Amino acid sequence: MKLITNKVYGAEDILPSDSYKWQFIEDIMRGQAQSYGFSEIRTPVFEHTELFNRSVGDTTDIVQKEMYSFTTKGGDDISLKPEGTAGAARAMLEHGIYNDGYPIKVYYLTACYRYEKKNYGRQREFHQFGMEVYGAASAYADAEVMCAANSIFERLGVKNISLEINSIGCPNCRPNYLAALREYFGSHKEELCETCQTRLERNPMRILDCKSPICSGIAEKAPKVIDFLCDDCKKHFDEVKSCLDAVKINYTVNPSIVRGLDYYTRTVFEFVAPEIGTVCGGGRYDGLIEELGGQHTPSLGFGMGMERLLLLLEKNNIVLDTPPVCDLYIAGISDAARVKAFELVEGIRSSSLIAECDIVGRKLKQQMKYADKLKSKFSMVLGDDDLAANKAKVKNMATGTSKEVPLDDNFYDAFFKIYVNGESDIYLQKLGISDEE
Repeated sequence: MKLITNKVYGAEDILPSDSYKWQFIEDIMRGQAQSYGFSEIRTPVFEHTELFNRSVGDTTDIVQKEMYSFTTKGGDDISLKPEGTAGAARAMLEHGIYNDGYPIKVYYLTACYRYEKKNYGRQREFHQFGMEVYGAASAYADAEVMCAANSIFERLGVKNISLEINSIGCPNCRPNYLAALREYFGSHKEELCETCQTRLERNPMRILDCKSPICSGIAEKAPKVIDFLCDDCKKHFDEVKSCLDAVKINYTVNPSIVRGLDYYTRTVFEFVAPEIGTVCGGGRYDGLIEELGGQHTPSLGFGMGMERLLLLLEKNNIVLDTPPVCDLYIAGISDAARVKAFELVEGIRSSSLIAECDIVGRKLKQQMKYADKLKSKFSMVLGDDDLAANKAKVKNMATGTSKEVPLDDNFYDAFFKIYVNGESDIYLQKLGISDEE
């Protein structure tokens, strides 16, 4: 039988040597989200295709070219989620979460799927952290989600990143802008790609987001949406900027930002790093819930790419916490000693420390080599003589010192005292200070 050893194109394995980095970042994201009053939501990895057609927009590259869609055996049209917002919005409506009162604040960590060419920091399966707010129309909400995203970068020590913001108007002022775009792009219709020619009448804003170099070049001289804002949108955008100024978050107004999804209105924003490009993007989508069949519910949020964030940390030489190491390795010489080691290790683990013993049948020398490989902080060797005496020695692997502990019920308290003192000794040793000083 042929051995299958190749992963699917566009997917990546996250190995134990790297998974701790993901866990570290995810913990920070969860902590920051909770400090802003957000609760976690988990939605299915696949949804009815119609959900994405109506929310993301059937004129977007995502829906037209990139979704993983299929028909089930029962005849349902299903798609893997290309982004996280649509599923969260659907869940809010389906389960009546809005009855809990506004604002509703949720966050998620999820895998997303887009059938596109692999590029720097983006696979066909990628991972996204997102925060969503439902039922908040004020500019303070816009500023709050930007502050939340910014707080994650600050916690991680990212310096070389900039916030770019824009307003793309509302249903009142958007028609005038769309008319200006149709007139402008209409004069270049024959130069546009085939996809953008179909977008010209239905949604010319999507041409601004086209990845074709020719279309992108034409779009550079297109009218800017910020010049067509109504008074309410101008006021809202000014209030957003005032909030950001108040908390001293630097930003640049970039009139070219429109975002790649149809559900955006008014404020849109991106956190951009020169080495990576856009790491986080979001904005307001006040018409999304209505589009899905609900009542008008002003909403907003952002998505942050995990893979791109990890690349950014690497580019900035930001070292994350090292993965946890073994606190105690107990080696057993005889069969009886191995049983005792197994018993003691289980007790240590119940105290939330990391403990290991041999489970593959190694000789003593190999067991100790494995303890070194685990970078175990402490070790203990058990033999029949130790069992008979009902005591053994715990060795501090960093200092080389050993202390005797009982092997009865008092073992755990005795080891914990050694562990706490040993950690202090190691810290002093790193500073070049002896414990006598």
